[in-house]
Amino acid sequence: MNGVCTAMITPFLKDGKSVDFEMFKQQIDFQLDAGIKTLVFLGTTGESSTLSEKEKIQIAKFVIKYVNKRAQVVIGTGGNCTSKVVELSKKMQTLGADALLIVTPYYNKTTQKGLIEHYTSIADAVDIPIILYNVPGRTGVNMLPQTVKVLSKHKNICAIKEASGNIEQILELSLLVNENFSLLSGDDSLFYTFLSCGGSGVISVASNIIPEQMLEIYDEWNNKNIEKSFKKQQILREFIKNLFIEVNPIPIKTIMSFCELDSGEVRLPLTSMEKANEKILTDSFMKLLNSMQSK
Repeated sequence: MNGVCTAMITPFLKDGKSVDFEMFKQQIDFQLDAGIKTLVFLGTTGESSTLSEKEKIQIAKFVIKYVNKRAQVVIGTGGNCTSKVVELSKKMQTLGADALLIVTPYYNKTTQKGLIEHYTSIADAVDIPIILYNVPGRTGVNMLPQTVKVLSKHKNICAIKEASGNIEQILELSLLVNENFSLLSGDDSLFYTFLSCGGSGVISVASNIIPEQMLEIYDEWNNKNIEKSFKKQQILREFIKNLFIEVNPIPIKTIMSFCELDSGEVRLPLTSMEKANEKILTDSFMKLLNSMQSK
């Protein structure tokens, strides 16, 4: 797994209580038309923590059917109860998911030994690829490189979404795992840096709205145009920074609503964006659009 994978938002109707499946179609089509080959649903950006299991299954059924093999469909099934994650992961495999994204257990945390046993139990229960997801800023637990090395030897564990923001950790990971194990950046702002440290792609929030521009960073790098790849990242720097001016996915849903690709609704405890921050975000987006149009 490599390149740009989009961490898809979950669109809600104006009341925020129901999933907007018509909007989902528009968002998926937007990604496919841009050339994105991997779509990731029910992750952090998809507000999975406020979706019921019934909604998750409903969404998975819909997106797998609608994408219809035009791209890889990755479904998030992570949680802090191993048996429940196993059950949901098996269900998503049955529905036809191409791969699973599984975050480290949160709140109750665990030791590194616990992480190995947690992921091994899940990987033993399914027959599709698993992407580990390390985001200690959200979960309170950091999956260490040596732990990833052990897990990478399992035939069903193919990649990690690494969102620790720790460059030293990324470098160590690249030395410990084999070339068939994919290192995917979990931070849009570090995409180029991640590639230069041995990474193979990104699971991106920004590509919800600027998929072609994120693809350009990867394509230039992949074609050995290193300086051009760096410049592409720098052009997006200010906008990407402002995409995280408030907790994800509030800003990305706000700017997608601005572009008529979403209602902008989020579920509590997330709230609508502060007006001052919204102006900063939309101004930086318009600045980016103007710079692209002037070329």
